[in-house]
Amino acid sequence: AAPAPSPAPLPLPVPAQLPADLPDFTGRERALERIHAHLAGGGPVPVVAVSGMGGVGKTALALRAAHALADDHPDGRLYVDLRGAEAEPLDPAQALSNLLHALGADGAGVPDSLDARSALFRSMVAGRRVLLVLDGAASEAQVRPLLPGAPGATVLVTGRPRLTGLDGALLVDLEVFTPEQAVELLGRIAGRERVGREPAAAERIAELCGHAPLAVRIAGARLAGRPEWRLGRMVRLLEDERRRLDELAAGDRAVRASFALSHRALGEGAKRAFRLLGALEVPDFPEWAVAALMDVPTGEAQRYIEQLVDARLLSITEGPCGALRYRMHDLIRLYARELGESDESEEERREALRRAFGGWLWLAEQATEYIPGPCYATLHGQAMRWPLPAQEASEALAEPMLWFDAEWQAMAAAVQQAGALGMHEAAWDLAGCLEKYFDVRGRFDDWRRTHESAIAACRAAGDRLGEAVLRRGLADLTTWASPQGPGEAMSGMRSEAQSVLEMFRELGETRGVADALVMRTWGLVSRGEARSAHVSAEEALRIAEEADYLGGRARAYHVMAIAAYEDGRLEDAVACLEKALELARLLGNSRFEATAMQFLGAAQALSGRVETGRYHLVRSLDMARAMGDRYAEVFSLMYLTRLYIALGDEEALPTVEQAVALSRRHGINHHLADSLGLAGEIHLAAGRTGEAIASLEESVRLWRTRGWSSFLAAALETLAGAYEADGRHAAADRARREAQELQTPAQGAQEAF
Repeated sequence: AAPAPSPAPLPLPVPAQLPADLPDFTGRERALERIHAHLAGGGPVPVVAVSGMGGVGKTALALRAAHALADDHPDGRLYVDLRGAEAEPLDPAQALSNLLHALGADGAGVPDSLDARSALFRSMVAGRRVLLVLDGAASEAQVRPLLPGAPGATVLVTGRPRLTGLDGALLVDLEVFTPEQAVELLGRIAGRERVGREPAAAERIAELCGHAPLAVRIAGARLAGRPEWRLGRMVRLLEDERRRLDELAAGDRAVRASFALSHRALGEGAKRAFRLLGALEVPDFPEWAVAALMDVPTGEAQRYIEQLVDARLLSITEGPCGALRYRMHDLIRLYARELGESDESEEERREALRRAFGGWLWLAEQATEYIPGPCYATLHGQAMRWPLPAQEASEALAEPMLWFDAEWQAMAAAVQQAGALGMHEAAWDLAGCLEKYFDVRGRFDDWRRTHESAIAACRAAGDRLGEAVLRRGLADLTTWASPQGPGEAMSGMRSEAQSVLEMFRELGETRGVADALVMRTWGLVSRGEARSAHVSAEEALRIAEEADYLGGRARAYHVMAIAAYEDGRLEDAVACLEKALELARLLGNSRFEATAMQFLGAAQALSGRVETGRYHLVRSLDMARAMGDRYAEVFSLMYLTRLYIALGDEEALPTVEQAVALSRRHGINHHLADSLGLAGEIHLAAGRTGEAIASLEESVRLWRTRGWSSFLAAALETLAGAYEADGRHAAADRARREAQELQTPAQGAQEAF
């Protein structure tokens, strides 16, 4: 008996993104009472906006309130760092992309525009009891698109400015601690008995810290790390810093003075680590990144990191693969950067960054070989690599996908920073290494952003290889996973393929030439130029064979099958797909193997080998679901539907309904158009004319955006039949005439890959 399709994967876990509450949280009783009273008062969507100077404890207060409310929000606790204190705060569109991914949207299911993302977010949280913490807001304009619209949600916002433009929000303005609260916090960190033995000294420390929570916390951490010290010694240290004590008492500069105090207690190695970390603009980093910045062994870097952690100049978090990662608060990074610019030359800082970028690049170019994404030729540049010791590298790369899960945000930030600094080779090579990971995980926004940034850097530097490599990948993204206007998708692929082809030929990069020819072949097929497409595919195959390029051969056979099918040569298509599948297995690329198996199963079913075709389609469906590849999953569902239609199986309708739902949810317009056409065909055969017309009209509208004439012609022919059945003869004639105008002598059967 034929195997049945496997069940859909389990749903994502309920988001629980809140950072940990502080065990030594102190004071703020009145603020917490106001927050809880406001949130208990009902209303559409209760919002609390906490504001105050940097280091005053805004985030600590919001997280204390959020953890107290967590059990009342069983549908999710979401957290976003809006980075409002940085030069470039987080774009609300990117924040929404992260939230939508956390709630279950992925891939092309995330719309492009800010308004569409905001609307989808409101829809996804409507009727759900979710808690949203928006930390470090820059302005009301940054926050408004992120606000839910229906009861059940609760929002806590922090930011330096008072967000008075948030209608109906409770505004909580935080000031520094009272003297009593500052001493209490000092005691909780350094030890209550210890503080009790020297109360006057404790009060003086609190006073010298300006009663600012972050400054007091740093002083307490220093004392906790030196249990042999008396509190009087800390007082004397603070009083010796006359100018900094003056700054400590002067608003925001007080925080800088506290950072300076902690910094002075570090050893020379830790000080240099701190200065160099200030130059690195990434959200978090592993231990080896400090070793790379300093060009020292990781064990030595670990000692410096521990000193920075003890001084609370770094915080610790855990990555997806369990390894420790470190974060530097934005204000601390600014202070570290000031020191670096004062004490390190520009060239020393640039070389440190080159080594850090080189560490990510050295690891990423190994990890990406094990990611089952598109089998393009792997092309790298001459950017510096910073190799890790074999044991450390082996541990880091034990699970390549998990490694990318942990590192992609740091790498994406490194792409941006490297490009801005003119390190174009590091920028494009890092971006290229992220390509397969972004494809498999469906992080299309991040893929587009990193590639466009690195391409701009390459163009500024005249780096043709980097530009060609990234444009090759970006062409796939913009063709298959981006919304397009009338006829733009495939015409864009054709024009971009030609440009990339010329660049690779100019560079003498034969594997890149083979890839570009495959891209061009897709564009020719979409125009119904099957014979020209076949010639283009044969050229791609010849060049790939001459270059001993296995992936290029596999992709050439794949697209050659598409051209053969469009030319009405179904058996040739089957033969080409059998070769593509064989090569995919030799490559060990499970994603391309599933793709080749899908197309082969479809071709076999269409050629009458029903059971073999069914086996391959069901197997490819299993593989696609195991990888979380929605694009491939929908394709298998569509061709199972075609098979069920041919067999008169009642499973045809529920199967295509799955395909329609998945395509619509994830924004896969190509498959959505095809699935709707199949649904219309099923409804028409069952006499449900109204449902058939609705599905087919939407299918036709979508095909007009794809620029693929054979698909559009087939949909119009079926729609004409539906109009006839409904008695709309004039409309049927118009649809049929347009379909005939689109037909070409090279076009094969109506159904196509």
